[in-house]
Amino acid sequence: MSTTTIILIVLAVLVLWAIVAYNRFITLVNQAKEAWADIQVQLKRRYDLIPNLVETVKGYAAHESSAFENVTKARAAAMGESAPADKAAAENQLTGALKTLFAVSEAYPDLKANQNFLQLQRELGDTEDKIQAARRFYNTTVMTLNTALQSFPGNVIAGSFGFKAMDLFELGPADAAAAEPVKVQF
Repeated sequence: MSTTTIILIVLAVLVLWAIVAYNRFITLVNQAKEAWADIQVQLKRRYDLIPNLVETVKGYAAHESSAFENVTKARAAAMGESAPADKAAAENQLTGALKTLFAVSEAYPDLKANQNFLQLQRELGDTEDKIQAARRFYNTTVMTLNTALQSFPGNVIAGSFGFKAMDLFELGPADAAAAEPVKVQF
């Protein structure tokens, strides 16, 4: 076997490795984007449920307008964010506002027995569970991508083709109270 043949074989192996590594990064980036889209779908469902919940509570507790305004403002702020870190902070504020709304509803026994309110609570609880699952999947996918981007020799290919690390969707230290789930059972 000649030196030229050996060099060609080594080059072919390196090119094949680069192609496989590049395709792995593409797969990981697309999985992370899909996971982020799943979070967005569940958050949209949550945003759609909130006005119905607010309207149901308003019928019983009309004088609690500050709680309604806080939920509405927090919902609008959360819907306006797109980056994972900003979205997480806005979602934490929305969760806190919802906790206040549910605390207001505690004072109204007729409201707690209202079938529409109970159904909205169940749907919101189900949506919160789905959001948590989507966040976990997203964070796992992003962690896998970021690890691959930082590990040798993948970091050589990643740097060559401009792949960038993605942000995790996490609670900050100031958001510790929001780490608790929204209370939807009375």
